[in-house]
Amino acid sequence: MAPPVRTPRQAWIDAALATLSELGPDAVRVETLAAQLGVTRGGFYRQFSGRQELLDAVLDTWEHRSIEEVRNRVEREGGDAKSKVRKAGRLTFSKELLPIDLAVREWARREPMVAERLKRVDNRRMDYLRDLIGTISNDPRDVEARSMLAFSLVIADHLIAADHRTGTRAQIIESAARLVLG
Repeated sequence: MAPPVRTPRQAWIDAALATLSELGPDAVRVETLAAQLGVTRGGFYRQFSGRQELLDAVLDTWEHRSIEEVRNRVEREGGDAKSKVRKAGRLTFSKELLPIDLAVREWARREPMVAERLKRVDNRRMDYLRDLIGTISNDPRDVEARSMLAFSLVIADHLIAADHRTGTRAQIIESAARLVLG
């Protein structure tokens, strides 16, 4: 008799990430994910001890993709500090990662454990910005201010709905980035 086909752990995590980004953390339910994957709930419990372990794995995956994978790609592709800052922003808030990031930020408003995770991730992002911008400026206060502005710019771009009078959104963001990075 052939062994039963098992749904890989990563498939559950990816389905949970998609559900989180579309519907929020309350919608990440074993029954819902099993239906999406076309499998039984029993397969879930071969991979996870429970829902909380899945949610932890979801946050681990989000953190890894938005920190290590982004940083590794930026460093592998190279360039000067300014181009690395721009590339890190584009990758961190790409169409794949942005919905997850926004969902985690909303989730963090209600869940202290998620808020702590978000703080850790944002601190790691800021540390990388400080490292990069520190090659442009040797004034620690200037480095901190520019890092904060650069990070705020990429987040706010997705939260502000205002029209722009003197160019497209992309042109205004580029102009703002030039002001921040010099």
